[in-house]
Amino acid sequence: MIYDSLVKKEAKIAVIGQGYVGLPIALAFAKKVSVIGFDISKKKIELLKQGIDPGKEMGKEEFEGTDIIFSDNEEDLKQANFFIVAVPTPVDEHNVPDLRPVIGASELLGRVVKKGDYIVFESTVYPGCTEEDCLPVIERISGLKMGTDFKMGYSPERINPGDKQHTLTNTIKIVSGSDAEALEQVAKVYEMIIEAGVHRAASMKVAEAAKVIENTQRDLNIALMNELSIIFDRLNINTYDVLEAAGTKWNFLKFQPGLVGGHCIGVDPYYLTYKAAEVGFNSRVILAGRYINDNMPNYLHKKVLQHVIKFNDNVKDSRVLVMGATFKEDVADVRNSKVANVVNNLKAYNIPVDVIDPHADSEELEHEYGFGLAKEVGKDYAAVILAVSHREYKEYDDAYFKSITKPDALIADLKGIYRGKISSRHYFCF
Repeated sequence: MIYDSLVKKEAKIAVIGQGYVGLPIALAFAKKVSVIGFDISKKKIELLKQGIDPGKEMGKEEFEGTDIIFSDNEEDLKQANFFIVAVPTPVDEHNVPDLRPVIGASELLGRVVKKGDYIVFESTVYPGCTEEDCLPVIERISGLKMGTDFKMGYSPERINPGDKQHTLTNTIKIVSGSDAEALEQVAKVYEMIIEAGVHRAASMKVAEAAKVIENTQRDLNIALMNELSIIFDRLNINTYDVLEAAGTKWNFLKFQPGLVGGHCIGVDPYYLTYKAAEVGFNSRVILAGRYINDNMPNYLHKKVLQHVIKFNDNVKDSRVLVMGATFKEDVADVRNSKVANVVNNLKAYNIPVDVIDPHADSEELEHEYGFGLAKEVGKDYAAVILAVSHREYKEYDDAYFKSITKPDALIADLKGIYRGKISSRHYFCF
């Protein structure tokens, strides 16, 4: 059995993809069994060999006491017998699922999988993708058959970047398998590292569906908050005051408005609506939520632009400061950050924009979005947008914003962390 072979270190686990999902999994398993951490990025592998996480999520201490080798050499994968796929699953510019990373991983697996091996996908996909899209590629290239020669499973990732409370090991893990034996073996393997235990899903499709609706539900709840914030703004009511009052009831769900980016909440619903359309159903509720959330950057930049035009004679000389560029607080990841939409929308009107962020990498921002970070905070800003509530920003007060802005400046506080603290400048929050 694969579990026994892994425990005895007669077999190895290979984790394909060493990003914010794959690396924590690889390091957790490497405290128990032998692991190969594989990634196609040579630059990333070189950093990992030095105990440095490019994503800044895992500290150097997490690499200590682990039985792991990091590699970008495909040949090394042939030593493994239990493969975990943790590659990105983005959407393209038309919000259509981009399966190239998982298909590429499937092609790779087809070249290295052997009889008796196990393959488990963790990448977020639509129900049926593992068996209908990935499996045929693996079988075609390897010449092997699932069930007869190798077994499969699906165990959706539940990593929450920046969250030190809900971690990999203390969060229940969903597992599934291609048959009853595969399910039990996959469950036993993950139980080695998941202290909270595992949930055995009825099928791989069920596990895929469970993952994609987790983020779809959250997306819809945030969309409702965003729509309410637009309504309350027109009614001249502070949204956070309303939410605070409503939150006193026991069954009120405490979601907040904001920019919805990243590679989960803003992406996963499109996987579900894509599959729904494929089987003849056009989603209305899910896509309505996506419409609201995708348009919040436009709503924000128009609010700021209107204020700048109203209080400044020369708009082109009216600088705006944007605080935060990552997709969420206290992380370094800038992929699919909706802050970039706000910045580029303002720049389209020739408004000078300075962007600061204590966690983001300026070169990565330049590569992804065409702008980098300002070297220092300036003076006389016509508006300041607190886009991401990094912990470093939570101690600022009215005096600080007064010192860097014009008298009629707008402080646009997307997360409401300065609510009740700004008196010398115009204030707005979602």
